[in-house]
Amino acid sequence: MERTPAEPAEPTVADRLPRRPGNRGAGWLRRAPLLPALVFTVVVTQLPFLLTLWYSFQDYQLLYPTRPRNFPTLDNYRLVFSDDVFRSAVITTVILTLVPVLLSVVLGVIIAVLLNRRVFGRAFLRTLVISPFLVMSSAAALIWKFSILDTTFGVLNWFVGLFGMQPEDWISIHPKGVLIAFLTWQWTPFMVLLVLAGLQSQGDEILEAARVDGARAWQIFRSLTLPHLRPYIELGVLLGSIYIVQAFDGVYMITQGGPSTDSTNLPYYIYRVGFTGSLNIGRASAMSVVVVAATILIATLALRMVSSLFSDEGMRSR
Repeated sequence: MERTPAEPAEPTVADRLPRRPGNRGAGWLRRAPLLPALVFTVVVTQLPFLLTLWYSFQDYQLLYPTRPRNFPTLDNYRLVFSDDVFRSAVITTVILTLVPVLLSVVLGVIIAVLLNRRVFGRAFLRTLVISPFLVMSSAAALIWKFSILDTTFGVLNWFVGLFGMQPEDWISIHPKGVLIAFLTWQWTPFMVLLVLAGLQSQGDEILEAARVDGARAWQIFRSLTLPHLRPYIELGVLLGSIYIVQAFDGVYMITQGGPSTDSTNLPYYIYRVGFTGSLNIGRASAMSVVVVAATILIATLALRMVSSLFSDEGMRSR
């Protein structure tokens, strides 16, 4: 019986593409300019974190630099999770993150809707509104402490005095409220920019059709504008949470964690344990590792949510 030769398989798409010699080498050549930035990032971020992780397993205090250090020891981590001040700092950090973010969302949407209208001097008003976001945080905190909240010379006490109210020491009596107001003032301009971008990307045809159908301004905003702004608002909430949870300048400059520990958040408490008092570098390092692990977890979930938002927006624009 005569055998027929096997027919050659049809070429795949990869086989039909032209072969480019040295394609892998060209790819590495294109990535070469990024190598200095990668090395700089590793040196600045990863090496200090590894050193912090190393110190977290040691009994290391700057008051006794020559004392023998026990390694490895888990005492620092046990002290972190049994520390009442640390738990209080976690609650304070959550409050100082959620409340300013939610307030900045509400204020940002209101201000952006007002600035989106055609009014005289709109460009100047937009620049004026976003200016707090451009001020250095430490300088803004000093202005708030001495020019606005000072008991004797503060603008706030002068203003409430016009209504017959007695001046108060706002920083000592309402430390959390002061920090919430400062962080809200600082983050609202960014929310305004995001919401303005969303409003300007909304098509006028849909709004005009809704007006022709007899919809009122509030109905148009609730049924059309607000769903359109949802991805922008969610992005602002995620970025704001990541930014405000690291707030240190305002706490250090305005309240210094006081009175007592009422306004002590995690970044300031870690600083206080590591660089004031007992100068306990090992315990502060253990706190930093715990906070970084929690931040990485939250940031991973945030980035996944942001990626899904962008993918959904891309699917809707097709």
